[in-house]
Amino acid sequence: MFDLDRWQEIFSSIRSNVLRTVLSGFTVALGLFIFIVLFGIGNGLNNSFAKAFTRDATNLIMVWGGKTTIPYAGLQSDRQITFNNDDFDAIVKESKGKLEYASPRYQTNLTVKYGKESGSYQINGVLGDEKFLENRTMIDGRYINERDNEQKQNVASIGRMVWRDLIRDGNPIGKDLEINGTMFKVVGVFSDPGGDWDERHISIPLATLQQMKKSSDTISTVMLSYNPNMTPDEGVKYGDQLEKSIRARHQISPDDQQGIRVNNNAKNTQDSFAFLFVITAVVGFIGLGTLLAGIIGISNIMVYIIKERTKEIGVRKAIGAKPSGIVALILQESIVITVISGFVGVGLGVLALKLIGNNLEDYFITEPSVGWGLIAAAFFCLVISGAIAGFVPAYKASKIKPIEALRTD
Repeated sequence: MFDLDRWQEIFSSIRSNVLRTVLSGFTVALGLFIFIVLFGIGNGLNNSFAKAFTRDATNLIMVWGGKTTIPYAGLQSDRQITFNNDDFDAIVKESKGKLEYASPRYQTNLTVKYGKESGSYQINGVLGDEKFLENRTMIDGRYINERDNEQKQNVASIGRMVWRDLIRDGNPIGKDLEINGTMFKVVGVFSDPGGDWDERHISIPLATLQQMKKSSDTISTVMLSYNPNMTPDEGVKYGDQLEKSIRARHQISPDDQQGIRVNNNAKNTQDSFAFLFVITAVVGFIGLGTLLAGIIGISNIMVYIIKERTKEIGVRKAIGAKPSGIVALILQESIVITVISGFVGVGLGVLALKLIGNNLEDYFITEPSVGWGLIAAAFFCLVISGAIAGFVPAYKASKIKPIEALRTD
């Protein structure tokens, strides 16, 4: 393997047969290039799905009221279903031992002013658990808490973009915002993985907002997360039971899809990742097919190369070369070409993914990449295949008698 004369002979053969070498290496480089790009895009899809499901708690269930479309239990259709505090209390009571966090939300859009700056923002009346349900992180200060609700305090936790839009410079904690003519003290600033839209929300105590709305006990949404010890299947089952209970409470037909809306992240995750599994399987099948095509290409080219070098092999045997030496020479040359071409394919594939970057986010592909372990496995698979592709025809050729090899056209 470390015979200097053999290495010189190999590189001399490569230089003398550039076209043959390029054809041998092209299928290897192309196979690895396509394999890396395809699997990188597949991982980009995975990243997008993972990012989408980390915006809120992965075990989050949200319930909204709608408008009935089917008459039921003696009641007419076209009824507006509105939730109130009693609905939330009933859900919490029925879900004892199954809940991690829970919060009602009463939302409305109101004008918010600070000094000369003003704007319309979504105001959410909530309990403190909303912070965990929305996966929010405090940049400064604190979030709305139970005491704020008990005392109906005029305090607000604001999103990062509200701070940037209205207060701009300086520490926002302790600043007073005017919300619909009422002064609220800023007690915290949060960031939200949902991005700028969710960071333009303002959270205040639910009791305070309901009081501002003339002591209404209305809520817009019920937000809750089920016990994290429950499996996704158990989470789906719990969500279905919850929906059935709410339908019964408000006398909504089981077939009425508009009367109530339930968004269960467990069910969404199951459906989405089942779809993603199919996509990943297709990408993997195509990628492995590309590698297989590269292996077949190497085999075909090596058969042609051996046939082309039959006379050369005859001369070598005539002057005393051993069959094992001939096989080792051709095998070593095959491995060298495969390794060099493999490095070229890997380099081009990784470079392509770097250039793609996040340019395909509009197509739900985020940060496409491939782990070096998978690249190494594919690389060695092709190297071994190249060695086998070179060994088989070389071994057969080494068995040919010198006189027969010299007569070959």
